[in-house]
Parts: sequence; structure tokens; C-alpha cells
Amino acid sequence: MRRAAVRFGLLMASIGLLVFLILFQQTIQSGLITSFVGAIRNQSAPVLVYSVDGRRNLQGSVVTPDLQRQIEAVPGVGHAGKLGQGTFSVTAGGKLTSAAIIGYESESLGSPTTLVSGRLARATGEVVALASSAGDGFALGDAVTVQPGGLTLTVVGQAAEIGFQASPTLFTNYSTFEQAVRAANPDARSPLPAVIALSPAPGVTDAELVARVNEAVPGADAVTRAQAVASTPGVAQVQQSFRIIFLLFGLVVPLVTGLFFLIVTLQKANALTLLRAIGAPSSVLVRSLLLQVALVLVVGIGIGVALYAPLASQTLGSIPLSFQTGAVVFWSALLFVLGLLSALVAVRRVLRIDPIEATTGAGIGR
Repeated sequence: MRRAAVRFGLLMASIGLLVFLILFQQTIQSGLITSFVGAIRNQSAPVLVYSVDGRRNLQGSVVTPDLQRQIEAVPGVGHAGKLGQGTFSVTAGGKLTSAAIIGYESESLGSPTTLVSGRLARATGEVVALASSAGDGFALGDAVTVQPGGLTLTVVGQAAEIGFQASPTLFTNYSTFEQAVRAANPDARSPLPAVIALSPAPGVTDAELVARVNEAVPGADAVTRAQAVASTPGVAQVQQSFRIIFLLFGLVVPLVTGLFFLIVTLQKANALTLLRAIGAPSSVLVRSLLLQVALVLVVGIGIGVALYAPLASQTLGSIPLSFQTGAVVFWSALLFVLGLLSALVAVRRVLRIDPIEATTGAGIGR
């Protein structure tokens, strides 16, 4: 390695770049999903009930008063509350933009759970805004105006990762949400909730409550919070697309590593054969090879993580990026193991060395 520092350095840099790309793609996937369904994932209601026709889409679901009464009458329901959502044109920071507004009836059933500054909305006209949108006119204390009605909303809190449909997102009480709907469309009637948020009674689990609601109310589609995130239209497709990318990247690292050390082993065939001829055990040569592979992988993975770390706390457009500790540990361990396994072809070549070939010059290249 000392004599071929440039060659090994390029290999380490290549592995580092591939690791960086894998981790960066992992962060983009997480940020993309969060920007679309973070509002569902990071709200306080453990169970959400959509209308069957809504297909678990917060924008497409409408719960009628009759359906709401049936849901609330199911045994095992502890508390229930309306949850409404709409996309509005607003003026923020002196610019006209669009924002998703989500209204909830109770702080325990639909309020954001990732508050980073300020407080939850309590009075009429107060909202909690997506923290990553602070620079766009949604900072603490900013006024946001619903257009064309002119309803003014004051940001009293900021929460992380509560985006919905990749838009600036505001959480507020249900009465303010109703006012926003009427401000945007004065002819609109009182909006129906998109879903009914539930919490189970004591002794009833979230899963049990979901099963009871779905069995008792044919027109309802109850899911846990995690199920609501996973089954939101588009989420599964995004995850599937990224899995293909991860698979391709994950295969490249061991292939590059294995091929490199196989070539090195073939190039050093005569030297390795001579070492065996003068008494060097095969185990020593194999250990040296594996040590070089491990060192290359550790340094390469370290370079990738070092490149990834400063970029994982930025915002890519409307997509929040965060350092994925679990992803770093998972991919580092997986690529290290795969890299070592890929070197088994080179190890096999070393084990096939016959010391007698030192007298013929045949090496191990045949």
C-alpha cells in the first residue's frame, strides 16, 4: 500500500464518494417523505379515521356528521376530534405563496408534537409554522395573511418536520381553520373534517381501536398514525424507487473493492509465490490481504461520512435534510461486510498458490 499510495488512495476516494452518494440519497428520501407526510407523522392523534372514498388521502377524505357520530359511538373510543386540512393562498414575507393549514379540535388529537420554539396555537388567529419555512415569512412572530379574504394569522410557535405536500404548513385550532376557509371563499359553508382523530379508552390499544372502528363502521377507514404515513398515496412509490437506487449503489462498492484486490493479487502473483516458496504461510498472506481490504473500506467509509455530515443539516429547496445516524451505522456495517466478502475471490487465489511454481515462474495467474 505504501508503494502504491496513489492507486489505493483513488480506491478509498471512490468508495468514499459512493458511500456519500448512498447516505445523501437516503437523506433525500427521508426528507422528501417528511416534506409530504411529516404533518401526519408528527401530530398527536394515535388513530386517524378517513372516509373510505378518501383512500387515506388527507386532501380527498371528507367525514360527514353522520359518519362522525358512528365513529364516536364505537366502544373503545376515548376521545375524538375533528381534523381539517386545506391549501390556501397566503401572503408571507411580502410574497404571495401557498400554504397548507391543518386545524384540530384538541391539543391531544392533532397538534404538532415536534415544537422547537414558541408554543402551540390556542387563541383564534394563532398558528404553529413549519420551522424550515422561517426564512420564507413564517418565522416566530410573523403575520401570515390568507388571500383574498385578508384573515391575519400570527405565528406563535415553530415545529420541525411537520410539512404537508412539500408546502409551508401551519397548524391551528379548528375554529381558525374554519375562518381561513371562509376568508378564502366567503360563499363556502362550514368545512367538513377530513378525518376524525381518535385516542383509545384506557385498556384499549391503538390497533384494537382501529379494528373495532373498521368492523363497526363500513364507511370508515381507521388506521394508526404509522399506517397513515406508510399508506399515504405516493409514499410507497417513492420508497420503492429509492430502494432500486440503494441496491445499485450497494452492489457497486463490493464489486469495485473485490475487483481491485483481485487485480492486485494477479499482478503480485510472482511475488506471492516467492513468499510461499521461502516459507511464508498462506494464513499470513490472507491476513495481510484482509487487513488491507479492511483498512481501505474503513478509510473509504470514513471519507464518505465526512463528506455527508455537513450537508445533512441543510435544506434542499423545500426538502429538509437531517443527519441519519441509523442510516450511517447500517450502511457502514453493510458495506464493510460486503467489501470483505468481495475479497474472498482474491483470498481464493492466494490459497491456490503452490510454492513449487516459484521454480517455473508460473505464478497464480493461470
